Amino acid sequence: MPRAGFYAVESGKISFRRDGNWYTDEERIDNPRIALLFSKSIRQNPDGSYDLKVGDERASIEVEDTPYVVRTLEDDELGGFMMVLNDDEREPLDAAALEVGPDNALYARVKGRKHRARFLRNAYYHLTDRLEADDAGRFFLNLRGARHPIGTDQSAPR
Repeated sequence: MPRAGFYAVESGKISFRRDGNWYTDEERIDNPRIALLFSKSIRQNPDGSYDLKVGDERASIEVEDTPYVVRTLEDDELGGFMMVLNDDEREPLDAAALEVGPDNALYARVKGRKHRARFLRNAYYHLTDRLEADDAGRFFLNLRGARHPIGTDQSAPR
């Protein structure tokens, strides 16, 4: 009897894309339980590549931009926000860990600052009333009564 798991996607190239969705080949995986399982199972290899590890099974995956995305923000009742990531983990929004990357995408450092998470549109729009720019084109986030500069990703191609 064939084993379950990744063998069910025999031909598939599994990928996590910048839109925050999982795909097998070019077909989006719409089952939220499978997407959550995959998001909780991401492991980075020493060479920078990624695998899914579920039990004893491993599958190589392609990560288009970041292995995590910020799906939404929740009010932390202290004047700040909790980020809800694609693996359903919640982390406090650290204004000092924000940066703008290519195409003006907003990113945060997560998982002990080891990984970047791209803000999905819903989460990004949640911050719009707290964002401002100065005359030099620098961006700031107003959070808990303080104005925090948002960095730029110096390593990204422009």
